[in-house]
Amino acid sequence: MSMRNTAIEALHARLAAALASRSPAPTVLRGETIPQRIPAGGLVVVRDGETVEETPILSPLAWQIEHRAEVEVTVGGATPAARNMLLDGMLVDIAAAITADRTLGGAVEWAHPGGATFTDVEFQGAAAARAASVPVTLWFTVASSPLA
Repeated sequence: MSMRNTAIEALHARLAAALASRSPAPTVLRGETIPQRIPAGGLVVVRDGETVEETPILSPLAWQIEHRAEVEVTVGGATPAARNMLLDGMLVDIAAAITADRTLGGAVEWAHPGGATFTDVEFQGAAAARAASVPVTLWFTVASSPLA
């Protein structure tokens, strides 16, 4: 398993564990398509994202990788206020889960959640839903190749 994959899997596991205590708990997926119906607790999808920067470290030869994963959060609700309240609570819980353990259990050297961007979306069976996308920057070092 590559360091990138290990880092993203650790992010997914951290969010799944942290959000499991919510009632109702959201469904937390990694890299999957969004289902047609939003679960009652909401939906969180961790996307692989893209590598932002690869910096060589010369002694010993290694690569410092800055990778940006995307965490997509989608919630439904009967009213705009209910959707906003649920979404805000989930975003706070996501940020708290990441900042409580910046190394994601030793999988990365540092993890940092960024600012969310918001959109209103429509789903089958729901009048409307509210979605946010949160970039999470992951820094880690690989020993030989930046592609590892």
